Amino acid sequence: MANVDLTQVGKNFVKSAETRESVELRSLWQDQPVVLFFLRRFGCQVCRWMASEISKLEPDLRASGVALVGIGPEEVGLKEFKESGFFKGFIYVDEQKKSYKDLGFKRYTALSVVPAALGKKVRDITSKASAEGIQGNFSGDLMQSGGMLIVAKGGEKVLLHFIQDSPGDHVPLEDISKSLGIAAKVTSGQRPVCNDDVCTR
Repeated sequence: MANVDLTQVGKNFVKSAETRESVELRSLWQDQPVVLFFLRRFGCQVCRWMASEISKLEPDLRASGVALVGIGPEEVGLKEFKESGFFKGFIYVDEQKKSYKDLGFKRYTALSVVPAALGKKVRDITSKASAEGIQGNFSGDLMQSGGMLIVAKGGEKVLLHFIQDSPGDHVPLEDISKSLGIAAKVTSGQRPVCNDDVCTR
């Protein structure tokens, strides 16, 4: 887990999808622990499946006083994402992508994005998503990767910092619960296993 400068990251502004108000990121963990899920794109099929998976934890997180927040790098696809109900937490947009950069979430190149998107992890998740009726599109910034940041109340410490390598990489629900020290009633499906050269860990 790379070092995270919460003071620096916390100064970045994100815009609420509900109120349209811009707030400092640190305000999201000021009064409670927070799970920050950084999506690659709102239209990304894999991201939508991950959002629906993480949302299974929302009742347990809420009962434990933990906020669940999804952050996207742009507004493209936001309306459809919200209306489709993929995510049960609060949604924000980091249009400057400053938090993505500060947290080490890489950008793909035109040459690296195609093999990454065709890797086994991604194929496994798109199959699961399709089986659950979750579709996606190719609108927006295809090059941005995402990840997760879990912060203790008041920014006391980073509980988990996860950086995607492959677009199919995600944090199992059990690991999210464990990092927060809470017991969850749900578990994630089988984690995709990478058997090709593209998505090494």
